[in-house]
Amino acid sequence: MNNLKTERHGRVVTVRLHRPHVLNALSTELLTELLDVLRPLDADPEVGCFVVTGSERVFAAGADIKEMAGRTAVEMAAEDYFSAWEEFAGFGTPKVAAVNGHALGGGCELAMMCDVIIAGESATFGQPEIKLGVIPGIGGTQRLTRLVGRAKAMDLILTGRTMDAHEAERSGLVSRVVPDDQVLPTATEAAATIASYGRPALTAARECVDRALETGLRDGTLFERRVFHALFATEDQTEGMNAFLEKRPASFKGR
Repeated sequence: MNNLKTERHGRVVTVRLHRPHVLNALSTELLTELLDVLRPLDADPEVGCFVVTGSERVFAAGADIKEMAGRTAVEMAAEDYFSAWEEFAGFGTPKVAAVNGHALGGGCELAMMCDVIIAGESATFGQPEIKLGVIPGIGGTQRLTRLVGRAKAMDLILTGRTMDAHEAERSGLVSRVVPDDQVLPTATEAAATIASYGRPALTAARECVDRALETGLRDGTLFERRVFHALFATEDQTEGMNAFLEKRPASFKGR
């Protein structure tokens, strides 16, 4: 297997999808390799953030259609096809997607599994599965609706059209749009900033933001407040507040 290229700089690990002959189509083999590479890194306390990217031309053009085309409904259900992507989505390490070019179908879904999406000006996003007689299957109908709202999600999923980076940013899908040649540097800088903070606070912040998409305001603010209180049991809270009062940079230990 050689579907990925991985680099580590300090606390940031960059994973580049590398299937150029099929525009980085997301095959089962690629997913297996991705999980095998990231699983031990996710458990490594010295790793603070992942950056997931593709090439300058394409992030990922979708799932591997050739791999799926001949399968039956019984086979897809028996294998619970695509379910393993939830392990990637559930990694505790924060994830930044650096998107150049097309992020379509599974590529868009992969980007949405990340916490932050940095897109180049030429990037495009969409869920065109309807053109193949199917629907998104890696969480697209669910995550896209939560991020951009029902009206925009229905438009994209039912028509199969794509949207450019600026529309994606206005819609709430993309975190930032930057010049194409600044996508990876910007994503890497954001990842390094994230990785410099304490893991307990990062985990708590991500859980609270995700909870906001799944619960009412009253329950969500109660959850946030309880998590905020709990962080006062961490060494990082003591260090962070003491560093602020002493006017020095904090040195977080992730505990």
